[in-house]
Amino acid sequence: MNQPHQNVELRGSWSKWRNFLFSRDSSQWLTILRAGLGLEITLYALSLYADWKRMFGSASTGFLNREFTEALMSIQSPLVPRIGWFLWAGQHLGLNEETALTILWFLLFAAGIFLIVGIFSRSAAIAAWLLHLCVAKTGGYLAYGMDNFLTIGLFYLMISPLPDAWALDRKIWRRPAPDPEPVGFCRRVLQLHLCVIYFFGGLTKALGAGWWNGDSMWRALTRPPFDLIPAQTLLHAQPILVVTGMVVCLLELTYPILIWSNKTRPFCLTAIIGMHVGIGLTMGLHLFSLVMIVLNLAAFGPGALKWWRGRVPPPQMELQPKGI
Repeated sequence: MNQPHQNVELRGSWSKWRNFLFSRDSSQWLTILRAGLGLEITLYALSLYADWKRMFGSASTGFLNREFTEALMSIQSPLVPRIGWFLWAGQHLGLNEETALTILWFLLFAAGIFLIVGIFSRSAAIAAWLLHLCVAKTGGYLAYGMDNFLTIGLFYLMISPLPDAWALDRKIWRRPAPDPEPVGFCRRVLQLHLCVIYFFGGLTKALGAGWWNGDSMWRALTRPPFDLIPAQTLLHAQPILVVTGMVVCLLELTYPILIWSNKTRPFCLTAIIGMHVGIGLTMGLHLFSLVMIVLNLAAFGPGALKWWRGRVPPPQMELQPKGI
């Protein structure tokens, strides 16, 4: 007798989850993600330009040269993307190593520019993801959190329904608006991913005493090459370090709760962006701060900043699925 009632409850529960995961959404968040990651890739390529050939050329010396790191990767898995693949292909095409490396850098830089303006968006996203992954894996001992988050962001961009509403691709090729449900699904997965990242990051910090007594903040700000603030100045600001460490822990732990409510989302988003701006200014981690700000703005920005829709009206037909 209860079977039909249980089936109705199950269908209702699935309907709620489906509406949550596949909510209809515009591609405004994709515009932020595409342009923001394009800027990130462009600045990333420019930051490596001076040391590009020295890092990945066979003439590099020391234990962290390309041949050494790629040999270690081959032991782990021969399928890990690496710069050596492109150099091998260039050699068979008659290109010397210096020329091949120059072409690789130009392709990475061009992919960033194409993403910024939104031309050949899908191809540019795939190229940026693959090239950055090769650079990050080959220079693995020099990679840090920024490379991981940039890889994550580019992956979401690569699989999302491109082009977005403000890409030149839409104007040049006159392509129809993407189906709003897949657009909403990709954004929802990114939102959940960020919640997991911040929660477990905050939980890891909270389990130790260093973030509650200021020790972790002190070590982070005094360790070269991140010691932009003189240690003497930090000594006088010890109470501020304690409070800042506690705020960081609480902000990351409560991020998955505060970011979903319409009432608390603007304050949470502003606080998390302020935290990353502070990291960039005090530690010099500008690229890391930029990629985290871009991911947060793409995931939660359009719904939190009310002036976004007020000043920049969405294009017509944006929420209509294909074929309508």
